[in-house]
This record gives sequence, structure tokens and C-alpha cells, in this order.
Amino acid sequence: MNIIQALEDPALFGGMGFDAPSWGPWRTFLTALWALPMDAEQLAFYRHHTGRSEPPAKPSRYAELICGRRGGKSRVLALIAVYLAACINHKPYLSPGERAVIAVIAKDRQQAKVILGYIVGFLREIPLFAGLIETEQAESVHLSNSVSVEIHTASLGAPRGRSFLAVLCDESAFWTTGDGANPDVEVINAVRAGMSTIPYSLLLLASSPYNKRGVLYINYAKHFGKNDAPVLVWRGTTEEMNSSLIGDPLIAEMYAEDPERARAEFGAEFRSDLEQFISRETVEACVTRGVTVRPPLAGVSYRAFVDPSGGSSDSMAMAISHREQHGNVVIDCILEKRAPFHPDQTVGEFTGTLKHYRCATVTGDRYGGEWPAERFAAHGIRYEPAEMVRSELYLTLLPLLNSGKLDLLDNPRLVSQLCGLERRTARSGKDSIDHAPGQHDDIANAVAGACVLVGAGVTSLNVSRETAAKFGAGMADLGRRERVGQLRGFGRRAVTPMSWS
Repeated sequence: MNIIQALEDPALFGGMGFDAPSWGPWRTFLTALWALPMDAEQLAFYRHHTGRSEPPAKPSRYAELICGRRGGKSRVLALIAVYLAACINHKPYLSPGERAVIAVIAKDRQQAKVILGYIVGFLREIPLFAGLIETEQAESVHLSNSVSVEIHTASLGAPRGRSFLAVLCDESAFWTTGDGANPDVEVINAVRAGMSTIPYSLLLLASSPYNKRGVLYINYAKHFGKNDAPVLVWRGTTEEMNSSLIGDPLIAEMYAEDPERARAEFGAEFRSDLEQFISRETVEACVTRGVTVRPPLAGVSYRAFVDPSGGSSDSMAMAISHREQHGNVVIDCILEKRAPFHPDQTVGEFTGTLKHYRCATVTGDRYGGEWPAERFAAHGIRYEPAEMVRSELYLTLLPLLNSGKLDLLDNPRLVSQLCGLERRTARSGKDSIDHAPGQHDDIANAVAGACVLVGAGVTSLNVSRETAAKFGAGMADLGRRERVGQLRGFGRRAVTPMSWS
């Protein structure tokens, strides 16, 4: 029984709503995925969404779904998983005691559990499938026919050592790309080796698009519209894949507020306003290998910058720095308290380190109103709000990284966060720097602030934020400078490191 017949069978998926007109494009996708015969309407759908002129001659083993949000792709992934798990006998391809695994891989476990929930729901709802459930756990379900469904995060080690029946990669556009830890291409290559046991195993990437990098975009650029391409690439907007949302006022409102973002999230278009801020090669050239902390030295003035947090989701991070006589900026200490944590207790821990480095003041952003100042003051440390916002800090940090005048500690999370920063150009032409959705930059922000404080760039005590942002962008174009104080024209004096009170 093929998957379309299973959709129509009342004892299987029939009656679950897949016969509704809004599911027509998805039925066509499933028809194309398994190279089943198409009627004229389906062929027109297929040509529009794949850019191909000829229908597929054989089933695909590698396919991409580039679709707008709320288009139904998570439910379709679950449907495919249940069909493969329960409607086909895989035992001829398995050794005694071996299990065929369907892996659901996402950026984090909570995302993967969404699809696992759909899968378990289908299995329970269909009486013929419910009897197959042998054991059910928080992150897996094992069937009596030697098939297991597991969820994994997008990391190199997790999915190895299994015989894969299917690998379903959810929201892969938001995975780490080639410049970060666990890059998407290596995760996918790691699982492809486990797909050789079962000759009809399936690798499926499904995501709304994001920036123009990573495996999802590379496959789209290389294979979309190519009749003989080994990867079937299907692209559709939210309203095309789910016609029940045509004219949705929320979608219209988001297009009005931020057209670039809406075109990616609902229009299935890769964003053209994003680019990588700094390369991994540039960052790693500034790292002193094997050095994770530098003890305080006599006669050295240290500065500290903190990125505060309430303790529920984001980390609280702090960096301490100093500037050497020849102009290099040195990061001496990095502290991070990952959520969840007690914020008052963490402030106490941070202030102990501040006193160890003879820091009477710490600078940080304007998070939480007066809360940071009050809590640090309770431990004898003055908290000064930073005038620059994080984009301005990063723009000022960039020439220091490019010139190699920065000594970073060997901290993998710092490197990953710096490499994950993105430069976004708004319609006004102004650049902003921030982390990608679902990622963090707490340590990177603290390090950038600590660098600015010791004179890597201009500070709020010297010039305005607008001038600082222009200065940071201009330094990237002007090239390498021995020290900022060589530049004149920013007020009445050259910029120099600030001293402690």
C-alpha cells in the first residue's frame, strides 16, 4: 500500500482530514516524493513548487521542504514517519536484534518533541497502529516491529551508530552553519552513513527559510528547478501550502511591520538583508589556546562589563579586560551563569571576582531598570549603565578582531557566539548586529563591552552613541590602527582608556 492509498483507507489515515482541499498541495508532494502517477492538476502543482518540468521517474531518498510557517510541514513529517514505521515491513534489511530508527532532529529537544507528539498521536489514534506501541518514553517510542522513533538535537555525536529508516530534520535553516560548532552539513553527513542499510530510507529537511547559507540554501540554489537533481526541493508559501490561511489578518499585519522577515516566515523566501558578521577564522586567530583565565597582575587596571539576566532563560555573563602598553586588548576572565539560576546569588558570585581584580565598578546594559545597580551596590560594587547598545558595541569590536589586536580566552561558547552574530541592514540603511533566532550572545556581548571599556573604541564618556556607531563601522573600512588615540576629530581630544575612580 503506497502512502496515498494509506491516506484514503478508513482503517488508516482516512477520516483524519487529509482529504480536505487545503491538503491538496501536500498530497501532491507525497505523490512526487514516492514518484506515483500524477493527474493534470497535480502536475501543475508539482511544476510550480519544484520548478521542474518533468515528473520524477523514481522515488526520492533526499528531499527538502522549504515552506512558510503554519503551512503544515510538521504534521506532514509526522505522517511520513508513521507511514514508514507502521505500513512497511523492514525486517528483511535488519540483522537479529537490530532496529530501524526514525530520527527527528531539531535545534533543540523541545522543537523535536512537537513532531514526536504528532507521531505518537497518529499511532494512538489509529487502532491498527496502537497495538504496535511497545514502550513509550519522553524522547522516543519503540514499536514491536523493530522500529524506533527517536528525537535528537543537531549535534555530531547524537545520531551516530544507527540504521536509519528516515531522518527528519526540522527547521534546519536555523541550525548552526559552517562557522559554528556542530555545523549543519556535518550533522547531515553523519546520519547519511546510517541510511545505507535500508535501500528506501529517506532524508527529509523541512524548514521555513532564513539566511542564504547552510545546507538548506545550498541545496535550493543547486537543485531547485533541475529535473535530474538528486535532491527534490519543494518550495511553497504558507498560503499555498495551507489555503485555509489565505487572507489571514495576522500574516498581513506582519508583512506591514517587517516585509523582509514576513517574506521569509510566510513567503518561503530566503532573506537578502542578512550576512555573517565575523568569520570563525578571524575570531580563532585572536584566541590564546589553552588559556581559560588570566590571574590579576599588580599595577594593572582592569575593567568589567556584565550582561545581566533574570535567571529564567538567558545566561548572566561578565568579562574582565585590560589594555597593554603596546595597545593590545586582553580578556582576562569570563564568567557565565547559565539559566536557571538565582540572580541575587549570581551577583554575589560575580562581585567576588570583581573585587579579586580590584574592580570597584562594573558596566552593563539597561536591563531590569534599577535592579542591577541595587544588587551590585549591596555588595559594594557600583553599576554604571552603558550608553552604547549591543550593536554599537559589536561594531566597535569589529576592527579590533580584524586587526588581531585582541587576546581572547580559550572559551568555545565565546567563539561560537561571536561567529553566530549576524549583520542586518534595515530599510533605513542602518546596520544592526544580533544573534540568530534561537541562539545567544550573552558572553559575546560582555566581551565586546569589556573591550570598549579599556579603549578599544570610543565610549559613552567621550562621544555620542551615533558617533560611536559610525566610528566602529568606519574603522572596518579604514584598516588597522595601532591605537584609537591616533585618530583625531572625535571631540576636543583623542580617545584614551578610562581610569578608575
